[in-house]
Amino acid sequence: MKASHAVLLLLVQVIVLLPLLCLSDDFVTSRATYYGSPDCKGNPRGACGFGEFGRDINDGEVSGVSSRLWKSGAGCGACYQVRCKIPPHCNEEGVYVVATDYGEGDGTDFIFSPKAYGRMARPGTEFQLYSFGVVDVEYQRVPCRYGGYNLVYKIHEKSYNPHYLAVLILYVGGVNDILAVEVWQEDCKEWKRMRRVFGAVHDYQNPPRGTLSLRFLVYGSTGLNWVESQNALPADWTAGATYSSNILLT
Repeated sequence: MKASHAVLLLLVQVIVLLPLLCLSDDFVTSRATYYGSPDCKGNPRGACGFGEFGRDINDGEVSGVSSRLWKSGAGCGACYQVRCKIPPHCNEEGVYVVATDYGEGDGTDFIFSPKAYGRMARPGTEFQLYSFGVVDVEYQRVPCRYGGYNLVYKIHEKSYNPHYLAVLILYVGGVNDILAVEVWQEDCKEWKRMRRVFGAVHDYQNPPRGTLSLRFLVYGSTGLNWVESQNALPADWTAGATYSSNILLT
């Protein structure tokens, strides 16, 4: 089913990031910093390929992540709880962020948008926290919740029907990574692997004609599984359009 751009923008606004019902104390120690941004939100040119979605998702509380969390792009869209460790300045809850970019340096696993970085501070101490530049943190991965909406994919603007197809994967719920995407080749009766171009973008030269089915290799709490979306794209798919799948990842 095709989702309008208006619906996509609405989804950006309704994202709710929820921690696990019973958070463990299994936090990982690391460091975090922040990057410059004119509006304190995310970078629309982030390495995940999210564009404006990556700027506004989670109200701009996003982060670039290190290679061990980036996972060659499979970590795009993952959600984390991060809290800093300077008691006079840091609140107890920390911040919940979405990974939308790649970046690391000075031992950091997170390079936050300014808005996300400031969210770790106790009220009235934001300026002091910003002045540190880099802070010690602890983090854990948490489920992403997108208001019950299914996995969504956007046709990349450089796609050209019927010669070139590139899809951007959005709204991966739960604690799940998309490791691969394949398209069904009807005449050969087999699945064909799409190439991960960068981040969350997968492409295929000369895709099959007609309605397309896709399947996704998902790694999460239930292990490694292929999840299929039949009739995922209509025959007249167009660049820039967004489509909702029949897949709800939790």
